Amino acid sequence: MTLKLHDTLTRQKRAFVPDNPERVTMYVCGPTVYNYAHIGNFRPVVVFDLLFRVLRNLYGEGNVLYAANVTDVDDKINKKAADEGVAIREVSDRYLAAYNADAAALGALPPTFQPRVTEAMDAIIGMISDLIRHNGAYAAEGHVLFDTQAFPEYGKLSGRAMDEMIAGARVDVAPYKRHPADFVLWKPSKADEPSWESPWGPGRPGWHIECSAMIQDVLGLPIDIHGGGIDLVFPHHENELAQGVCAGHGREYAKIWLHNGFLNMADEKMSKSVGNVVLAHDLLKTWPGEVLRWALLSGHYRQPLEWTEALLDQAKSALDRLYRVLDDSGRFLAGRTAAGGDGGEIVRDALLDDLNTPQAFAGLFQLADRARQAVMAKDAPAATAARAALLDAGGLMGFLTADPQAWFQAGADDDLKGRVEALIAERAAARAAKNWPEADRIRDALAALNVEVMDGPSGATWRVRENA
Repeated sequence: MTLKLHDTLTRQKRAFVPDNPERVTMYVCGPTVYNYAHIGNFRPVVVFDLLFRVLRNLYGEGNVLYAANVTDVDDKINKKAADEGVAIREVSDRYLAAYNADAAALGALPPTFQPRVTEAMDAIIGMISDLIRHNGAYAAEGHVLFDTQAFPEYGKLSGRAMDEMIAGARVDVAPYKRHPADFVLWKPSKADEPSWESPWGPGRPGWHIECSAMIQDVLGLPIDIHGGGIDLVFPHHENELAQGVCAGHGREYAKIWLHNGFLNMADEKMSKSVGNVVLAHDLLKTWPGEVLRWALLSGHYRQPLEWTEALLDQAKSALDRLYRVLDDSGRFLAGRTAAGGDGGEIVRDALLDDLNTPQAFAGLFQLADRARQAVMAKDAPAATAARAALLDAGGLMGFLTADPQAWFQAGADDDLKGRVEALIAERAAARAAKNWPEADRIRDALAALNVEVMDGPSGATWRVRENA
């Protein structure tokens, strides 16, 4: 089955065919590192991590190059550093480390490249120079601006008319602009801002040119897939497309443009400016990363997703169900070496259809049901194959990576774990002495602690009971 993806540019689902199957390229706009990222910022991280995994599964791990940039030149970073009285780099390094740690906790694989704006100035200045040379940009009063009139197809990605784009972008009115829609590629820095030398005077880049230059620098243009949140279609990605083409790279910038929908809270886009944000950093203190990942993938990536406590409860319950099957089948198989499953074709096929995660989740439950039925029938070969298929399919989606025992004991603190382990040891001694009343008393004591004990050939294991 061929991978099909919905292309924002053509407004249709298309078969994905890379120019070179041995060098598949994808770029996604990454974070601006001035604070902890909210959970809405991590929807594209998780969505495009899933696509990264699917591409690696199709073309081979070494044949997929994924770049996600870091914006570390920004007014918000400057303000944060000034407020704290520290160097700008200290702020950006701190929050980039936190961002990467949170992403890893959500099961996101590290991108192949993570270019930073501050380390790409030569590439940025080089692309601006190319644009001027190809009559796509002009210098004026210490600024360099992109000439939107040099790209007749400006607006084709977002589908907006020029008047609408001018209003939507809230463009700055400046006497040195040739057209109101022209946007800044380079601008003079203020006295308290970071600055870099350039042919047009000391200054810093505009936002849009940064991504185009980093793509060209680390992946080369054109690329196969460009992704990001739906809010980036205009003006950011519209401007990227115009720059990339006018810098001398022909008519194609990316073969497919992919955009995920908003994460909403109370019917409103989650946004720091609105103040309705929930930090992933805080959520990870009380929820396993896989629960947050499941919640973020529970709706189709192109649709808006409502973030609620109920969504998290549903995600936890779904994963508990799958981990329970892994736990039960693992104890039933008692150390047998798991044979390779069928890879969970039902899950892979759903993902190949424009990352249809709701259908893929249904596939995971079908695989879990097969494993459960095999255990009930005491069919070890079938249980082995079904369990392996479930693990393969879960791994493809970034789930079921924990030991089932550890998953179910995650709700127990060290004190409870110590008490439970001591009671289990006492129960084992009572059973060895055939003191069945004492063994039953201890089991009741464990049940009172909301702990379920499972006896197996290799001894007793335990888990915290699911909430009723």
